Amino acid sequence: MESAHAIDMPESKKANGSGKGKAAVGAPAAAVATTKATPHPRGGWKKGVAIFDFVLRLAAIGAALGATATMGTADEILPFFTQFFQFEAQYDDFEVFMFFVIANGLVSAYLVLSLPFSILCIVRPHAVGPRLLLLIGDTVMMALTIGAAAAAASVVYLAHSGNPNANWLPICQQFGDFCQSTSSAVVASLIAAALLLILIVLSAFALRRRT
Repeated sequence: MESAHAIDMPESKKANGSGKGKAAVGAPAAAVATTKATPHPRGGWKKGVAIFDFVLRLAAIGAALGATATMGTADEILPFFTQFFQFEAQYDDFEVFMFFVIANGLVSAYLVLSLPFSILCIVRPHAVGPRLLLLIGDTVMMALTIGAAAAAASVVYLAHSGNPNANWLPICQQFGDFCQSTSSAVVASLIAAALLLILIVLSAFALRRRT
């Protein structure tokens, strides 16, 4: 009886231990198989943001180039003039307008050069370096664009309304085409600044989200 009891007890423990061992070994394998079978897609929305970024940059290039070209070609000569004197208005008669042309030209060049980095963000949506570089560059160019547009807008306002306190007469009644061109250039520059602001928000959002 003692020998039978001694034989039965190890066999039951061994059987129980063997069952537990198989369950312990089998559970992680099933968990790993389940994890591999249901992969979690990541980065799809970042690629969409990068594509939208590229489209907005093309629009901003058009707005900035339009502002530069419109202001740079603003010129009007009045039909009445004498042999020694003629009434003419050009953009380079105003230093503010010259600064406006240079600033928007620089912004246009930057936006063209930023296109390869925007394409890189489409190809590699999770890349942090190109996105951070675009964020910094867009911020600087937006500040430059807003500064140039605000300075030019103040001169355009004086050209339209004048300043009676300083005895500055409005000139847009005579130089209507010139004022129309300068006003259109300022509007185009403000549109470019608004697009740059949207680009900054998109870049910041893409950098902040990690999933």
